[in-house]
Amino acid sequence: MTEHDQLPLPDYDHLPVEGLISRIRTLDATGLQTLLDYERAHADRLQVVMAMENRLRSLHEGAQPSGGDPAAAAADDPVAAAGGSKVSGATTGPPVNPPSQGDPTNPAQPR
Repeated sequence: MTEHDQLPLPDYDHLPVEGLISRIRTLDATGLQTLLDYERAHADRLQVVMAMENRLRSLHEGAQPSGGDPAAAAADDPVAAAGGSKVSGATTGPPVNPPSQGDPTNPAQPR
């Protein structure tokens, strides 16, 4: 059985399902089979197992691993996005009127 530190995806156990599914596309059949065996022996999450089985089948049918580093964070990975927001004064929205005062130029809001 493969140990956690020897898995082809670093921090495998801490990846959210969405990030994991995008990262398995970078693996070859051997690496993916290693992860699949590990998943079945540990968490055995149905969604993850099914995604891995489908991807493994695609690889056996001729699909190629996508480019990129499996250790790199995916663009839609919530774990990677947790580093902070790129919000600044230039990217914030317009000021919002306090609910108690309303907007006197807008008849839909009370004065």
